[in-house]
Amino acid sequence: MAAGVTVLLVWSLSADAQQGPPPAPVKVALAEVRSMASSVLAPGTVVSRQDAAVAAEVAGRLTWVADVGLEVDAGDVIARIDDHRLSLQLKDNQATIRRLEASLAYSDKQLARQKQLASQNIAARNALDEIEAERDMTAQDLVQARVAREQTLYLIENSSIRAPFGGRIVERFRDAGEYISVGGEVARVVDTRNVEVRAQAPLSVAAHIREGLEVSVREGAREVRSPIRAVIPVGDEVSRMIEIRIALDGSDWVIGSAVRVALPEEEPVEVVAVPRDALVLRQNAIYVFRLKDDDTVDQVAVTTGIGNGSYIEVRGDIRGGDPVVVRGAERLRSGQQVMVARDEAASAEELQIAKKG
Repeated sequence: MAAGVTVLLVWSLSADAQQGPPPAPVKVALAEVRSMASSVLAPGTVVSRQDAAVAAEVAGRLTWVADVGLEVDAGDVIARIDDHRLSLQLKDNQATIRRLEASLAYSDKQLARQKQLASQNIAARNALDEIEAERDMTAQDLVQARVAREQTLYLIENSSIRAPFGGRIVERFRDAGEYISVGGEVARVVDTRNVEVRAQAPLSVAAHIREGLEVSVREGAREVRSPIRAVIPVGDEVSRMIEIRIALDGSDWVIGSAVRVALPEEEPVEVVAVPRDALVLRQNAIYVFRLKDDDTVDQVAVTTGIGNGSYIEVRGDIRGGDPVVVRGAERLRSGQQVMVARDEAASAEELQIAKKG
């Protein structure tokens, strides 16, 4: 009985030894063929595409000014000016118009009567001309009075100062109760929803950048790729820099934030690139672990080249589309069995099918 137990134990240990250690869990990504170029980092700032100090078009006493921080839409009232004087002026304009309308109606009747008398040779011709001239002058006075009324209405409308675009009130230059003149600045409105990067680029990269070219914008650990919206082709003779504008998506960028923009300083070339996390440094050499069809890995020696954001060029036995380990490679060895993490399994399987096809 004891001998049987001993044999069974030895057989169990031998079976475990044959099975070996469990597969190492890893995450993979695909090596890609990318167009890359060595780059230079240019300083930049996140700015709003619309930033205005809104001024008054009407002189008067401010009765209300919007608070700093208020979010507004285009056309929202951000300040009001006392329009009582203008309301009185409007009444005067309307009275003038009614008076001139009555005068014009009387002149029309006078003119018609004078024409009838002139046709009968009862009235002199010069009297008819005089009445006709007076009637025409009254008509022109009426036109001027109506224009004056429209001007008053315009001033009343603009006594309510409105936001020229959507954004936030970030600064107040005047407070309620203060008198403001025409052109006096009331508040600063900044469009926080429509932002971009303003960067200064050295003239040496001017030949390699163009509108529409995607570049890397970095803020701390955050990195996005965005197209160049505009290149201002006028360099500063002192700094030897030109200004470029890079479009940004989303409204979560803080205006005024300092960023760095990676700009190409040579023409891009096609290279094989992998995520930087795929690189493993061992014994003064750099390796990448490539996933094989049988879920084992090969240790491939590589050298690095151009870096662009989270990807870097590798030279060696790596081709575009090869799956490489980006997480869990630190303790791997060549030929070791691995288990691809569930969220990576689909992409790895698709890659293997594509390679076989």
